[in-house]
Amino acid sequence: MNDSPDTASAPGPAPEPAPELFTWEFATDPYPAYAWLRENSPVHRTALPSGVEAWLVTRYADARQALADTRLSKNPAHHAGPAAAKGRTGIPGERKAELMTHLLNIDPPDHTRLRRLVSKAFTPRRVAEFAPRVQELTDRLIDSFVEEGKADLIHDFAFPLPIYAICDLLGVPREDQDDFRDWAGMMIRHGGGPRGGVARSVKKMRGYLAELIHRKRENPGDDLISGLIRASDHGEHLSENEAAAMAFILLFAGFETTVNLIGNGTYALLRDPAQRARLERSLDAGETELLATGLEELLRYDGPVELATWRYATEPVTLGGQDIAVGDPVLVVLAAADRDPERFQHADTLDLARSDNQHLGYGHGIHYCLGAPLARLEGQVALATLLRRLPELRLAVDPADLRWRGGLIMRGLRTLPVEFGPGRPGEKSDSLSTL
Repeated sequence: MNDSPDTASAPGPAPEPAPELFTWEFATDPYPAYAWLRENSPVHRTALPSGVEAWLVTRYADARQALADTRLSKNPAHHAGPAAAKGRTGIPGERKAELMTHLLNIDPPDHTRLRRLVSKAFTPRRVAEFAPRVQELTDRLIDSFVEEGKADLIHDFAFPLPIYAICDLLGVPREDQDDFRDWAGMMIRHGGGPRGGVARSVKKMRGYLAELIHRKRENPGDDLISGLIRASDHGEHLSENEAAAMAFILLFAGFETTVNLIGNGTYALLRDPAQRARLERSLDAGETELLATGLEELLRYDGPVELATWRYATEPVTLGGQDIAVGDPVLVVLAAADRDPERFQHADTLDLARSDNQHLGYGHGIHYCLGAPLARLEGQVALATLLRRLPELRLAVDPADLRWRGGLIMRGLRTLPVEFGPGRPGEKSDSLSTL
């Protein structure tokens, strides 16, 4: 063997530098950066835009483990950071508004008790009975712009639909629902910027919900807030603070996720004409199977929740070969895990008929999304009705001109300008109302 310098093996190429995270360019398309992290640093410590340092978990197997690991607490009290850092985690304003006691912030046994009580009010039967109302709202919103031949599907459709739907479900009177729309709009606008705007909206919602719960105790109805008040288990009831916190998180988590589900899903279909045509043919034939599998695929491919909400190590944890210290924040990157080629074949390809699709878009384990049935209902009705009523639906701008909202947890478009041919009348569709 000749070991002379002339024939020695040359050093391999230097590894690519880690991608820059949380820039506007990253927000537009984070998937190449997440692919780099999965390959090179699957459990990655980074400084977030807020200044808080956290671990990002990007591989599917590690993500699934983390989501179900009882050593990773949801309670912000376990964050080892300074008080100022603790104030920069979670939902802005919820701490001051006494809205912390909801399912996203607590662990068993309190989580077990609250989820059991809330599940009594948030049943699949209630969601199924709500389907005609979702269809009615969907058609009414499309009626408002169908004759224009153009619309911003975020502002005109994807945003108001879940706001009005969740308000109806909670039992917010119709005359007050525009206030909720305004508060929710402030959350959307300020979600990636100053936290003060969100905190002000949270404070206003908290005050309104406390008053509404008071009224519902005196005069209950057949709505979710009344159900939360009535819910009991072995003599246990939700306290007023718990009921307000649960109503708040159902509203907060239930509207922006659905805005993004509809917006991201519609955008993905507009960018993939073959998959969209496939779905349209299926709907024209009166079939719903592709719509059901397609919605799950849209959740996997470019879902509304980019990172799962905060977790904190209560004891030393090893994830993906990386040691995590007690008190360290951990963020599971759902968007990265759901594009992991080790779990999903052709992970970067949209396939509406994908059957083996155990995506993590609704989470995993005891914190699996309680509102998943409602999100599925709203997403399926919205997408199917858009495709049915807006023929020749197309983007009205170059994709490069679209902007994504900056933020940590959610992923969604600021606007989605579209054009379409002469719209179809809002016929009442029994088939869509019974999805």
